[in-house]
Amino acid sequence: MDLVLSEPEIRVLGSLVEKETTTPDYYPLTLNALVNACNQKTNREPVVSYDEDDVRDALDGLREKDLVIICGPRDSRVPKYDNYLADKLGLTPAEVAVMCVLLLRGPQTPGELRARTERMHAFEELSEIEATLDGLASREESPLVARLPRQPGRKEYRYAHMLGGEVALDSTGGLGEPDSPTESTREKIERLEAEIEELRREFAEFKKQFE
Repeated sequence: MDLVLSEPEIRVLGSLVEKETTTPDYYPLTLNALVNACNQKTNREPVVSYDEDDVRDALDGLREKDLVIICGPRDSRVPKYDNYLADKLGLTPAEVAVMCVLLLRGPQTPGELRARTERMHAFEELSEIEATLDGLASREESPLVARLPRQPGRKEYRYAHMLGGEVALDSTGGLGEPDSPTESTREKIERLEAEIEELRREFAEFKKQFE
């Protein structure tokens, strides 16, 4: 497709899309809030450590592609940023939620997508996710997702977004690093506790901006 984003642009765009839905009271985002959103340790794969210059450069690129705008009063000393992903690509709320998770977490199975889009859009059945993915993959002019070959030993296919260009498969028939082993109950609990703590920290940081 003609629209090709760099990795920082993908992370910045995904972060804006996510926060628009999950923390609407604190959206649009300031540069500082967006840096924090990009560098979250939860719901991000891989975890990154961008500084303000990295995010500002990505924002400039996204503005040139009409995917981001600066909004708020012209005389404001603290500009805020909004995304135009849905408008630019003509996406439904369900499609936005799926694209957001793919942008932030890389290739996912339909089951993973259903669980990880819950805060943005409620898919009642797995078939709804599959239908959404099929629609994104079958767009005539510009398919937005691609189904990856099934990995050895796995039952489900994974899907990847195509906003970074053509999807490059590795020798295992997947994309990127191999999946982690199945989590134990203790690991799941520890991961969830870490995610809750990160959300609390993130909420406190957003709240300070309006005090």
